[in-house]
Amino acid sequence: MPVTAAARAVGGAARVAVVAGAAAAAWGVGVERTAFTLRRATLPVLAPGSPDLKVLHLSDLHMAPWQRKKQRFVRELADLEPDLVVDTGDNLGHRIGLLGVKAALEPFRGVPGVYVWGSNDYWAPQPKNPFRYFGGPSAALEEPERLDTEALAAYLDDLGWTSLNNRTARLEAGGAVIDAFGTDDPHRDYDDLAALGPGLRGLRSRKARPALTLGVTHAPYRRILDGFVDRGADLMLAGHTHGGQVCVPGFGALVTNCDIPRRQVKGVSDWTHGDRTAALAVSAGLGTSIYAPVRFACRPEASLLTLTARA
Repeated sequence: MPVTAAARAVGGAARVAVVAGAAAAAWGVGVERTAFTLRRATLPVLAPGSPDLKVLHLSDLHMAPWQRKKQRFVRELADLEPDLVVDTGDNLGHRIGLLGVKAALEPFRGVPGVYVWGSNDYWAPQPKNPFRYFGGPSAALEEPERLDTEALAAYLDDLGWTSLNNRTARLEAGGAVIDAFGTDDPHRDYDDLAALGPGLRGLRSRKARPALTLGVTHAPYRRILDGFVDRGADLMLAGHTHGGQVCVPGFGALVTNCDIPRRQVKGVSDWTHGDRTAALAVSAGLGTSIYAPVRFACRPEASLLTLTARA
């Protein structure tokens, strides 16, 4: 039977699609996954008259001990001399990932910092079907391997950082007083907003007013962001989404792995609840699961946020 022109065209298009798909996969796995970048933004969120504050936002390291390029990138960020480091979780990506975390974060010893947990600070990664993410936020698999969260906490505490896992804290950084609160991982329902009390409303009797009220969480679920805004947050930081991890140029993220709108899956935006609006910064993060080592049109990132005074 002779091959028609239409059949040849279809066959040619299929071959082009296969080659393009293979090239995209090779780029995403072999190049972009480790093309670490620094996102910068300036946010006028501090109390009037406050000096500028440099905040380094780290998220989703998913660290394995052999990931030396990632460790070097994070170490070199200390040259930015941030006033405050905010770690929004998923530090571990392997049962001995703490070795890589220590190699990456040691230059920040003595720099003020705060941290919260993601699910991968508790549980080791497992193989997953990536198409499950199109059905909504990913669910926990049966019998995951427990990681040494206590050892990770001990190390971050030893650096001089403060846990905000369902906690509040007042700290000083860069000469500014900061009231901060945060939650444990909302993606696994470990969060407890009630433990934070009324937030800023409960601090009005204090003599020293903060330059910044900061809300920190791993996964930016709407209920958490709404609760932070209600508690007086000026700025909210989160990670978890990986920026979509695999994006379509000109369209953006296909999934968020939570209930945040796709347009806010990474970068800086505003979040409004009731009659208040706060700045929101979501990091696309620096890592991936060792079982899904790919990024496309979504480079791994850390963020340097320069906070300035409101007019």
